[in-house]
Amino acid sequence: MNRARTSIWALAFLSLAAATLMLFAVRSHLGEAHVALVFLLVVLGASAAGGRILGITTALVAFLAFDWFFLPPYNTLLVRNPFDWLVLFVFLITSVVAAQLLYRARSERAAVERAEALREADKLKDALLASLSHDLRTPLTTIKALAHELQPLGDERTFIIEEQADRLNRLVTNLLEVARLEGGALPLDIQINAADDLLGAVVQQVAGRPDQDRLKVSLDDPAALSFGRFDFVHSLRILGNLVDNAFKYAPATTPIEVTGGVDGDALIFRVCDHGNGIPLAERDAVFTPFYRSPTKASGKQSGGLGLSIARRLAQAQGGSLTYGDRKGGGAIFELRLPAATP
Repeated sequence: MNRARTSIWALAFLSLAAATLMLFAVRSHLGEAHVALVFLLVVLGASAAGGRILGITTALVAFLAFDWFFLPPYNTLLVRNPFDWLVLFVFLITSVVAAQLLYRARSERAAVERAEALREADKLKDALLASLSHDLRTPLTTIKALAHELQPLGDERTFIIEEQADRLNRLVTNLLEVARLEGGALPLDIQINAADDLLGAVVQQVAGRPDQDRLKVSLDDPAALSFGRFDFVHSLRILGNLVDNAFKYAPATTPIEVTGGVDGDALIFRVCDHGNGIPLAERDAVFTPFYRSPTKASGKQSGGLGLSIARRLAQAQGGSLTYGDRKGGGAIFELRLPAATP
């Protein structure tokens, strides 16, 4: 028990002793109700200052003092009048319940204040993040432009500088996206779109890669038209991120499969690879901001924001993004979006 808490307990019992002395001095002029009310005030004060345990402890001590000093026969805990027993126990129950209610009210108020403080801290964090991201973009653009101008001189370091500037610029873009998602300021253009249009856009994104043939895209039912209600650009970004991760982490000779279809009231897209999958201990963590798996290859650079942003983008559209194991080895990321009828 620290010094401040000890002082509160000491003050509570001193207050109870002082109240007892004052009441004892005029005992002959008081009724049981007067004594009970004064002691109840002391109990409430103790509970407000020191919490539930101190309040209940003070109530028990006040109960004994009430019996000893103010109920005949005095100076004994013996009570002969049944009505006095009723008075004592009503006082005890009232004191304990009042202390408990006061403690609960204080706890609820403290919880509300903590929640409000967290909301304010989140708002400040998002504002600082957005401001910092905007301030970083200008020098990054300058660095990239200068590096590009110097490339004809034949210095290979300029290519590295431009590549790293692009990487930092992507990180800044992701940070801005996180700030918008956290602040609920991300604009959404929800429309009815076809699943095959979204899959076609995924194919266009990887066009030109030397290993683009690894990507296999299909619909669960090619004869059926599958539609969903979602933001096309943000949904493409989700699938693009998942496909990019599959290219990055799955073995270079293995295929990457992207499928689309309808399951009840949901439009489902799955991105499957033939890699090592994600260890069980990391499956929740991979969707948290800035998480980097210790099991990934050291040469693969990542800002740790892609999957976190992808899941939040899915949720913002009324959908979800989950992970599962592929039978035979590998990962399956499943994006579910609201299905629709055109």
